[in-house]
Amino acid sequence: MPAMVEPTGAEALSQQLAEMEAALRSAPDQGALERLRIDYLGRNGALRRQLRSLGAMEAEARRSVGALLNNAQQRLTQALEERRSELDAVVQAQRLAGEREDLSLPGRGQGSGALHPVTQVLERIESLFTSMGFRIAQGPEIEDEEHNFTALNMPPDHPARAMHDTFYLSAKQLLRTHTSPVQIRVLRNEKPPLRVICPGRVYRRDFDISHTPVFHQVEGLWVDSSVNFMELKGVMSDFFRAFFAREKLPVRFRPSYFPFTEPSAEIDIGCLLCSGEGCRSCAHSGWLEVAGCGMVHPAVFGHCGLDAEAYNGFAFGMGVERLSMLHYGIGDLRQLYENDLRFLRQLAWGVQ
Repeated sequence: MPAMVEPTGAEALSQQLAEMEAALRSAPDQGALERLRIDYLGRNGALRRQLRSLGAMEAEARRSVGALLNNAQQRLTQALEERRSELDAVVQAQRLAGEREDLSLPGRGQGSGALHPVTQVLERIESLFTSMGFRIAQGPEIEDEEHNFTALNMPPDHPARAMHDTFYLSAKQLLRTHTSPVQIRVLRNEKPPLRVICPGRVYRRDFDISHTPVFHQVEGLWVDSSVNFMELKGVMSDFFRAFFAREKLPVRFRPSYFPFTEPSAEIDIGCLLCSGEGCRSCAHSGWLEVAGCGMVHPAVFGHCGLDAEAYNGFAFGMGVERLSMLHYGIGDLRQLYENDLRFLRQLAWGVQ
């Protein structure tokens, strides 16, 4: 590396600066180039030291040497940048050469997406009920108290109306807590006989291993002049045996209470894991709760302008996530919505 000394003349200084420029242009790599930059152009480099020595020169010499040093700084800076660009290009070329694809390798293939497990289960439910003659009805997710509560025979002091259960948007508007309001709209706008299911998202203030604030329900309604509880039991038993693909699946109906049906019942199926022997999943009872149902309450017909003496019918409701958990053997509902692709891929084609 050439070392700068006190100049004995402009010619000697020019020769030294030329050697510095040549050293910059021939630096073998980025590390060597950076060391030369510090030695020549750094704060304590040779060029700065030479500039600081101008004050000790005669005026005429100071002018000529100063002009030479200013010009040298521009030339050295240009040489530095050009060599840096050349070295960068070499590094880039080496990197690209290392990344070159081997065209003889077999292709990786194109992965395809899949429906979310809950969507697949929902489509399975819809397919089974439509095969029984039900049609699909839809309604708004932002509802009013009339359709969500009052028309379903829920009094003003009913616990379901409480703020800690329901997402209220205003004094009268809310996010629907079930899809039963769709049934009310169907009863008010259409004349029986009718047979519908109402799938969709619903909202409640709840979040734990078996509940989420947003979930899916499928509720159904069959109204005609002569519908009875026996037909309700037949429809629901056939559905659950088809859904779980178990022809002899035990299905039972337990008395319960819902304000919009009378009589009302909870539907249980034999535990899918222990076949009714009793295990932790079924709390050692041998049964799993899967749905609620009942005969439509006469007061509901009254709210919809229908003659309860002329018509009767039954209604039912089930949680899609609940059926998904039972079908896939999932212990924590939140796994379905944590978007872990490793988990979801295992379930992607679980329902055909």
